[in-house]
Amino acid sequence: MRLTVLGCAGSFPGPESPCSAYLMEADGFRLLVDFGAGSLSTLQRYVGLHAPDAILLTHLHCDHMFDAVNYVVVRRYAPDGPYPPLPMYAPSGAPDRLASAYGQEEGTVEDVYQFYSLQPGTFPIGPFTVTVDRMNHPVETYGVRLEHGGRVFCYSADTAPCEALLRLAQDADVFLCEASYLDGMDNPPDLHLTGREAGEAATKAGVGRLLLTHLVPAWGSESHTLESAAGAYAGPIEVVRAGAGYDV
Repeated sequence: MRLTVLGCAGSFPGPESPCSAYLMEADGFRLLVDFGAGSLSTLQRYVGLHAPDAILLTHLHCDHMFDAVNYVVVRRYAPDGPYPPLPMYAPSGAPDRLASAYGQEEGTVEDVYQFYSLQPGTFPIGPFTVTVDRMNHPVETYGVRLEHGGRVFCYSADTAPCEALLRLAQDADVFLCEASYLDGMDNPPDLHLTGREAGEAATKAGVGRLLLTHLVPAWGSESHTLESAAGAYAGPIEVVRAGAGYDV
């Protein structure tokens, strides 16, 4: 499996990165996991406008799904289009959420996307064996585990600490984990992880490599977050950047 980071900024785009969007590739199949604000730009830069074979949205906050709205134009109105509906795996409210954001006067977006509602469990997408489970976040949110060729990738999506995250990440070769909050602050509960909490989850799950993501650009938190995570996890660790690629 191959991971390409198209966007990794938390909550809103930063000067160096769009919001969350991660392309996973195996056997020539490309699964786009999240499609946050600004990431349509880097999709074109790093892999191509029509690269995705399927999309999985972990939840429906704008920093994880808004460019799926802009992508309607790409597929519906292309000079060589319209393109056939693209499989989209997402929380149950996705069809209405995307249609509303695009504009009610335009009606449905089901000519652009073939929707599959997520629920906890395991299912195939292309060559991947996918397992999702509910995370500890205010809206319906799913962490993701991908398995292929004996290798395991896990993505936390947005979450505060929870047992479901540890189950998904168990023995993962690569763990892409959010670390939005700064340690030592009075952070709101049940929203996000700190760097230390991400490191603790990685240690408890026994992962091989920890990649930190979803840091909020304006908080200038990278060195603090990395240090906090490294204090709780002894394995390889880094903060991801847009355009970075990793073999799983």
